[in-house]
Amino acid sequence: MVETTHARRQMVDTQIRTTDVTAYNVLDAFLSVPRELFVPSSSKAFAYSDADIRISENRIMMQPSPLAKLLQLADISKDDLVLVIASNSGYSAAIISQLANTVVAVENDEDLVQRSQDTISDLGYDNVAVISGDLAEGVSSEGPYDVILIEGTVEDIPQHLLEQLKDGGRLVTVSGTDRRAEAVKILRTGNHFSRIAAFDTNAPILSEFRKPSEFSL
Repeated sequence: MVETTHARRQMVDTQIRTTDVTAYNVLDAFLSVPRELFVPSSSKAFAYSDADIRISENRIMMQPSPLAKLLQLADISKDDLVLVIASNSGYSAAIISQLANTVVAVENDEDLVQRSQDTISDLGYDNVAVISGDLAEGVSSEGPYDVILIEGTVEDIPQHLLEQLKDGGRLVTVSGTDRRAEAVKILRTGNHFSRIAAFDTNAPILSEFRKPSEFSL
């Protein structure tokens, strides 16, 4: 316990603070959630490393620093309803549970959904619901949302996901390809959506959000 607490503090001090994350609520959330419980047993030794960690065949947990920067960009408050898309092991949903009022997390891997539910329940984070569903569809039945986080790099953001935001809501994700990507924040004002490019970064590619192939003869 002492070792993991120290490793968590080191992660926050040497990986997250050093990338210009200054929001106290974000830093406190990363200090409080035991990341080692959200990684496979074979990867626990690397739980606090500054690296992506493979969770399953199709899912990779983001590095702590870009995830923290995305959450700072989202500016989540204690009254917010947040949707997490591609929540993989549930770590980001657990972090956001410390920042928001309610978290809805959606993942299409049934095994990861069950593992996430079990871990989050064991930790007593009772403001999180992890469900199985189509990532590109979101969860319109539980919205509209103050914040939507798509956890990974996307090429295309479906319009119907943006329409699940409240007026004044924001969607944050990483936009681009495996060669070049940037964090973006999309703000909803009425029926208008404005896009802000925030910082260059990288995150695991989400195949569910690739641009449709263009047909040509």
